[in-house]
Amino acid sequence: METWLPLIAGLIMLVIGGELLVRGAVKVATNFGVSPLVIGLTLVGFGTSTPELVTSVQAALSGSPGIAFGNIVGSNIANVLLILGISSIITPIAIASGALKRDGAVMVAVAVVFSILALTMPLGRAVGIAFVAALAAYIFVAFRQERSEPADHGAAYDKSTAAQGVDPAFSGSAGGSTMIGLVTAVVGLAIVVGGGYFLVNGAVAIARSYGISETVIGLTIVAVGTSMPELVTSLVAAVRKQADVAFGNIIGSNIYNILGIGGVTVLIAPSEVPAEIANFDNYVMIGASLLVVLVAYTGRRIARWEGALLLAGYVAYVAFLWPTGNGV
Repeated sequence: METWLPLIAGLIMLVIGGELLVRGAVKVATNFGVSPLVIGLTLVGFGTSTPELVTSVQAALSGSPGIAFGNIVGSNIANVLLILGISSIITPIAIASGALKRDGAVMVAVAVVFSILALTMPLGRAVGIAFVAALAAYIFVAFRQERSEPADHGAAYDKSTAAQGVDPAFSGSAGGSTMIGLVTAVVGLAIVVGGGYFLVNGAVAIARSYGISETVIGLTIVAVGTSMPELVTSLVAAVRKQADVAFGNIIGSNIYNILGIGGVTVLIAPSEVPAEIANFDNYVMIGASLLVVLVAYTGRRIARWEGALLLAGYVAYVAFLWPTGNGV
């Protein structure tokens, strides 16, 4: 049990710290007159992915690319198969938004580009810059779309809406001390950084103690742990019968994970994607992403039984990884 304590403590710190960081940042931005839409698409949208960001950066800096990239790819797989599966079991999901269908195609395209690069070259700072620039362009387009077509919400908007549904403080409200907001954000950031340190070191310790590769730990335990915010926000949206929001939250999170988390990670610590991820897990990510997008484009619902199949697919994926310990 002692081996697991740092990892568990790290996960708890990441969730609490991420919450405080976003709360404080939103308060400061609101008091400075930043529009709620901009706050939602940037601070809330990207801030809720802070656990994945800090964990992947810490892992890359520590020389553990299996955890760094396993966290990104594993989170995307868990988002589609595990979280979307559970959400659609709670509330069958019918995708009516044309913007969500478009963003689903973006999610698949981003996953394919990442996978091709992972197979052909180490991911250096040039790739990081390109990914971060692509995310900025995506957010800009989302901002333009939400202003011109507010009734047809896209994935970035739904990611923010899902988070605000769990914590109304993310919506921002004028008033209150800007200094308190700033202190809250700084304290949250410190907790998140500390949580990332404990999580990565705990994951490495578990891998060594049980003879399991760091990559498998990153793809499963770390990925699911850092995806807790997406799990909670999507489930709350599903319980509230906000099927589009639950779906959009997952699509948006997957785009942010690759372009934002992946981009910043290789920008700070250039790395090579482990061969086991490049040759297997990336294909699982693409396949799962294609599956849900095809369902959305055909106008069909993700029924409860289909959600159960998605969930069963995730269980099978994890079962395949763990006995071999290498994901191939």
